[in-house]
Amino acid sequence: MGLFSKDIATFEDLFLHQLQDVYYAEHQITKALPKMTDKATAPALKAGFETHLRETEGQIVRLERIFELLGEKAKAVTCPAIDGIIKEANEVAGEIADKAVLDAALIASAQAVEHYEITRYGTLIAWANQLGRSEIAAILKETLDEEYATDDKLTAMATSKVNPEAEAVTG
Repeated sequence: MGLFSKDIATFEDLFLHQLQDVYYAEHQITKALPKMTDKATAPALKAGFETHLRETEGQIVRLERIFELLGEKAKAVTCPAIDGIIKEANEVAGEIADKAVLDAALIASAQAVEHYEITRYGTLIAWANQLGRSEIAAILKETLDEEYATDDKLTAMATSKVNPEAEAVTG
């Protein structure tokens, strides 16, 4: 049985399992984003987290549509990777007193989440295409594009304002 919740015998089984994994991850992200929003102090960062929460909710709806197209019930399987990324983000944020440094840490944590999602969605798109499910690949591509855009916005925010402010903090 290995790492997965059930035996994965076929490529289609693997594809479904990874969809269930990312479905779980998106739900965990919707729980984490409000906490990150509360901790953020930069107004643009707070607004970005709020926007991404709404996007994530839409991504969940897209995944549910994909499950329907596959004739499957929308179901999540625990994703230890996203749990670990979120746990680490909470631990690091809990250790930082300075608000500027905290915002830099929150951006780094958010980008870790985005990079995880980018890898998952990229793989799922390739697999959907391999399975001849171009309509599913197109739906997944919408989400992948949002993940890249969010990562780009976080990078711009970090490099233009948040990181320089954090760097200016002296012990």
